[in-house]
Amino acid sequence: MDNGSSSYSRFLSGDKDAIDEIIKEYKDGLVYYLYSITRDMQLAEEAAIDTFVKLYVDKPRFKGSGAFKTWIYTIGRNKAYDSVRKLSKLSCTPLEEAYYISDGNDIEKKVDKDEMRADLRRIVSKLKPEYSQAICLVFFENFTNDEAAKIMNKSNKQVRDLLYRAKQILKKELTKEGAVYYGL
Repeated sequence: MDNGSSSYSRFLSGDKDAIDEIIKEYKDGLVYYLYSITRDMQLAEEAAIDTFVKLYVDKPRFKGSGAFKTWIYTIGRNKAYDSVRKLSKLSCTPLEEAYYISDGNDIEKKVDKDEMRADLRRIVSKLKPEYSQAICLVFFENFTNDEAAKIMNKSNKQVRDLLYRAKQILKKELTKEGAVYYGL
């Protein structure tokens, strides 16, 4: 290929194969140039891909004031700098130190809470269907008593009674199994 601009013009005119010619012609040199900016081969390859994706998707206009190769390398350079900038905003921590990083959530508490919920759901599933339904709707799915009553085709008082009896049974079962009563 003597001039990338002629291939790019053909691509813009609808010849989808012309972009392949551009990629074949400029890919290797562009990647190595971008490597000099990023100092990371994977990052350089990604920036080169981003460059060709920009040509394919955005179809920027090549004005012809300079060489096509200069224009495409400029786009690549900008993509590489964007990648380096994004990467510099990320904080990297060695794996050995990652244990001490806290995101504000105590993982052990979350695991304990998940285990408590699993115990609770297991015991609730052993209850009579009406009790189980009432508990699930009100406490697990956060429906109001009125909403649960409509879903179960019961009155509000019936749902309150079901919940009261279900909680009493749950408390006994949890105590019997050695689990903690969660204060439903």
